Amino acid sequence: MKGDPPSQPARDPLNRAFSLPRLPRVHYQGDAVVHWTLTTFDRKRDWLGPDVHAQFRELLLHAAAREGLLCPIYCLMPDHLHLVWLGLRRDTDQINGMAFLRTYFEPALQPARFQPQPQDNVLRPEDRRRNAFARVCYYIAANPVRAELIPETGVWPYTGCVVPGYPKLNPMDATFWPLFWKIHTKLRQPDAGDINRPPLKSII
Repeated sequence: MKGDPPSQPARDPLNRAFSLPRLPRVHYQGDAVVHWTLTTFDRKRDWLGPDVHAQFRELLLHAAAREGLLCPIYCLMPDHLHLVWLGLRRDTDQINGMAFLRTYFEPALQPARFQPQPQDNVLRPEDRRRNAFARVCYYIAANPVRAELIPETGVWPYTGCVVPGYPKLNPMDATFWPLFWKIHTKLRQPDAGDINRPPLKSII
């Protein structure tokens, strides 16, 4: 009809030119602590298995080496995954690390694909304190129980951690957290936090 606005082409949900708003990049750099969630498009399943898990761990190790990251917890679920990264260097950039991980890991999911942009939760200072941070990680590890994939006492084979140089670390072990923080203190560079960031509460 005359005067009607022109119709718009349908948006391609896999077109990564579209993006959700993010915090300023500085909040993902240096010693930032971020909980990332990647979901498959249309919640597609049938990709998760031991071989894919092994590829994921290998790529997490490469991302850690490239960007100076520790991953104290990850959890691969049938239609999404969670991971937490802690930055170790002033030049660490988790946006770069996530772009690397998605680029090299997504082919292992075929024909599934990730949604165009991962979700992120940049942890505030009060959430980064050791006990509070451990609770965040325990919540992630409990995803398979909440989804009724395993009983509360069960072991989900696709949960773990990636800390370079420590291949046998297990976040489910009672001794994990004291050892993890000792390693973190050893590996974190002294100037990793020398970044001027606006307070999160002022922009959220």
